[in-house]
Amino acid sequence: MHTQHQYDVLIIGSGAAGLTLALRLAKGTRVAVLAKGPIEEGNTYYAQGGISAVLDREDSVESHIADTMDAGAGLCHPEVVRFTVEHGPEAVQWLVDLGVPFTRHKTKGANSFHLTREGGHQHRRVIHAADATGKAVENSLVDTARSRANIDLFEQHIAIDLITGRRIGQAGNRCLGAYVLDRGKGRVEVFRARCVVLATGGASKVYLYTSNPDTSTGDGIAMAWRAGCSIANMEFNQFHPTCLYHPQAKSFLITEAVRGEGGKLLLPDGQPFMQRFDPRGELAPRDIVARAIDHEMKRLGYDHVLLDISHKPAAFIHEHFPTVQQRCLELGIDITGEPIPVVPAAHYTCGGIRIDLRGRSDIDNLYAVGESSCTGLHGANRMASNSLLECLVFASAAAADIDARLAATPMPPELPEWDESKVTDSDEEVVVSHNWDELRRFMWDYVGIVRTNKRLERARRRVELLQREIQEYYGNFRVTNDLLELRNLVQVAALIIRSAQLRKESRGLHYTLDYPRPDASRPPQDTVLVPGQPDTGEVAATRLSATASRPD
Repeated sequence: MHTQHQYDVLIIGSGAAGLTLALRLAKGTRVAVLAKGPIEEGNTYYAQGGISAVLDREDSVESHIADTMDAGAGLCHPEVVRFTVEHGPEAVQWLVDLGVPFTRHKTKGANSFHLTREGGHQHRRVIHAADATGKAVENSLVDTARSRANIDLFEQHIAIDLITGRRIGQAGNRCLGAYVLDRGKGRVEVFRARCVVLATGGASKVYLYTSNPDTSTGDGIAMAWRAGCSIANMEFNQFHPTCLYHPQAKSFLITEAVRGEGGKLLLPDGQPFMQRFDPRGELAPRDIVARAIDHEMKRLGYDHVLLDISHKPAAFIHEHFPTVQQRCLELGIDITGEPIPVVPAAHYTCGGIRIDLRGRSDIDNLYAVGESSCTGLHGANRMASNSLLECLVFASAAAADIDARLAATPMPPELPEWDESKVTDSDEEVVVSHNWDELRRFMWDYVGIVRTNKRLERARRRVELLQREIQEYYGNFRVTNDLLELRNLVQVAALIIRSAQLRKESRGLHYTLDYPRPDASRPPQDTVLVPGQPDTGEVAATRLSATASRPD
């Protein structure tokens, strides 16, 4: 006899978006939060930077809106940008009330927040914790969630697929719950709920190099696509220009401040190259720097380039970059006397599941928040520190909508159990690991920062082959964590490739040598993919409606 978990709201993902939504729901609402690993392990915990919001008297909502619109390269949705920015101060205050230890300084005898200015912002409006990461935000959210009697946290649980009315033969396509693998027990369980929320983060692990943790495998985006949700703007992936290149480093970022303080980018033979790409050299915006590095690596066949700050005095390096110096020393690199090997790293997925201003997807009772969603805020390029702001604002909006609708939403009936009667344990796990490596390598080579039609077509053929292999494997063997993540990554890779092929221009974070300039013949358009509909060869003309409810 299998046990079916029953909750009012099922939240898949335990980062800032998922936990904010859980905590924003009414205290009488029974909530389950699923995490693939430890509850704290997610993109928020490792996020570099802070939260942007209008918190200074000299700043203004209109200025923040203007900066965001400018960074988005024509694809930001004005109503979404305004909605997000206007609710920013309230969202930050909620975190302050929760106990997040944001850095303060004393001004005129009163405590005030220490605000910093980051790329693209005209004013100081980025609020940080002391370590300038998302760790303090995530820990505060987790601690508060653990103290709430109505919230149950499930660690080591990975969602397999959403259960919809269509999947089990019911009329309509309401979301009813999910099949979930309990990694500790090695068994698939059923979670049924009145509402389901996808807060699973982005898909940066589809690339060979990423700044994100191993959990960033695009699970929510892939599950939503398989369930029937439309997806938007998957061709736009933000890359951090300088991630430490070392087999033991995984995702250690070399702060952009190293270039700001005089660090020089060099080819492995010692030749500088940035002046050929931008007169500002190393001080060019991060996307130009990342593109230049990627272009040179692919042109010359290098595995990495070098970032050299060794011409500065050792005392200067120790004072300004103690963390970078310490981490590099641990790996045998003395940055006071030698350059740092670096590569660009996938950092943020700008596209995702299309939602409205209430976090609703195309499927009734299915919401998406955070990096797994596409709200229309980021456009073709995410502005620094707007992502955590988006998490907070849209999680709050979704929670309010769920609260308003929950009483009228019946609990789903008992759902069909997961059928394992015709599968066996695999004796070929090497197939999964080798396909994982192949996927991340060819996505890096062909669908990274600098793209061409030829590269994209090569990637498309390879991903279709992998999809067939995985489908055969998936149908014959018991599911495992690695197989599920690979299946999702391959699906997301296919969506990225399709989206990139449809965009016949370079815009924001999508750059192709075949179309090096923006298409000036018409207004900028979102790339929208709809399950079951053939590609038209054109970028979808229908913009995401931020106010209309999604159809069933």
